[in-house]
Amino acid sequence: MLHLFLPRFWRRFATFLIAAGCAAIAAHAQPAVTLTPAQVEAGSPELIHVAAPATAKLDGEWLGHALQFFRAADGRGWFALAGVDVEAAVGPSTLHITERLGDHGPRDLSQSVDVLAGHYRTATLSVAPRFVEPPADAMAEIEAEVALKDKIFTSSATQPLWRGDFHAPVTAEPTDSFGTRRTFNGTLASVHKGMDFRARMGTPVHASNSGVVVLARKLYFEGNCVAIDHGLGLYTISMHLSRIDVQEGERVTKGQLLGLSGNTGRVTGPHLHWAVRWENTYLDPAKLLRMNLDEAR
Repeated sequence: MLHLFLPRFWRRFATFLIAAGCAAIAAHAQPAVTLTPAQVEAGSPELIHVAAPATAKLDGEWLGHALQFFRAADGRGWFALAGVDVEAAVGPSTLHITERLGDHGPRDLSQSVDVLAGHYRTATLSVAPRFVEPPADAMAEIEAEVALKDKIFTSSATQPLWRGDFHAPVTAEPTDSFGTRRTFNGTLASVHKGMDFRARMGTPVHASNSGVVVLARKLYFEGNCVAIDHGLGLYTISMHLSRIDVQEGERVTKGQLLGLSGNTGRVTGPHLHWAVRWENTYLDPAKLLRMNLDEAR
């Protein structure tokens, strides 16, 4: 009987080894780093996921910006929220990520990432002459505001303050104006680094996610402006408000009233200009609103 049992045993054992080997190969083939969205365009926010243990230490850098990682909501892996500036050069780039685990040497998880063109429009606008060529007595005000914004946008919280998906700040129709190459009064060319909503005067403007108000005041170009720090270099900015209902330093929750839409600052009429900024880059707000961030935090 023993000689009849052995072939069957070895067949089963061989089948087990093959199955285990295939599982190991599949696990090894699964990428340690994934980007969402997978197609990376100029102006695109990106959610970077790293499949690494909770005890791992991660360092990263991409397009000249340091990456800051945080644990996934379910505890499986790590995330970093990053992005590609709307004016970034297209072509290949290198996403640098290093994993350190216990006494083991560093593991290089870097990969090449192609940055594609965003295909944005062009437009011509007319505004008050003082917003194209500011008068001499306004230059000191403008320079002071530049210094203020530089200070604010380099002091982000060291942990994510947002939770879950970002929501549109107003109930109004958005335009596809982000990234538009614009000419003002035929002389000033710029790139529109925000998303416009066709919000009538006095439309309630809400916080798209939780964070801390780091700016709530009137500025020369932005008009009445509210900026929220969501942590780790991520900000949302609401401009041209007719009224501000929050104060600098105030913690806000998703959906909280920030103020009312208006037509203050450099505008052609009432609307809400809503911008998304990560580090020193401006990202497409529409793409941030489409991202599923519940699994991250």
